[in-house]
Amino acid sequence: MSFPPQRLNAPDPATYNARQQEIHNEIASGPRGGVRGPLAVWLHRPDLAAKAQDLGKYCRYDTTLDPVLSELAIMVTGKVFGSEYEWQIHKGHALKAGLGADVIEAIRVGQTPAFPNREQEMVYKVALAAHTERRLGDALYAEAREVLGDLRLVDLVGMIGYYTLISLTINIFDIPPMGDAPERDLPDDKA
Repeated sequence: MSFPPQRLNAPDPATYNARQQEIHNEIASGPRGGVRGPLAVWLHRPDLAAKAQDLGKYCRYDTTLDPVLSELAIMVTGKVFGSEYEWQIHKGHALKAGLGADVIEAIRVGQTPAFPNREQEMVYKVALAAHTERRLGDALYAEAREVLGDLRLVDLVGMIGYYTLISLTINIFDIPPMGDAPERDLPDDKA
C-alpha cells in the first residue's frame, strides 16, 4: 500500500539556525540516537521540539510504569489514532519489553486482548477509555487507583497525552512509516 507524501518535511540540516542545531544535537545524543518522525518535524519550532523531547524522555524512560505497561499504552494510542509510524516504531519495543505478541495482534485487529495480569488489563482499559470516552467513569477510576496506584495513574495519563501529541503530529503531517512498508500494519478502520 502506498502512503501519501509527507505534508511537512523536517527542516534541512544545512539550513538549521543555531537553536535548531542545538536541539537536534541534544536529541540525537540522547537515548533515541537520532532525530526522526515527529521530533524532526518539530524542529521547525525548536523550542517545541526541546520541550516535547523533554516530556517524551520522561514518558519513555523515567516514569513509575514498567516498560511493558508503557509500551502497552503506546500501542493502544497508536492503534486508536491509526498512527502507522508510531505502531511500527513501538511494536518491537513492546515485544522486547515483554508484551505478548498475541496481545499486540489483538490490539492491532481491534479485539480486546487476553491479558496475563490485572496491571496490563488496567492500562489497556484506561488508555482505551481515555481515547474513546475522553474520561474515566467512577468505577474504572476507582479500579485504576486500586490496581495501579495514584503515582502510576498520573504517569499513565501523562504518557497517553504525550503519545496523543506524537500521533496527531504523525497523522496531520502524514509522516510515513520508515523504510519499505508494502502494507499497513494497522487495519484501515483506525479503531
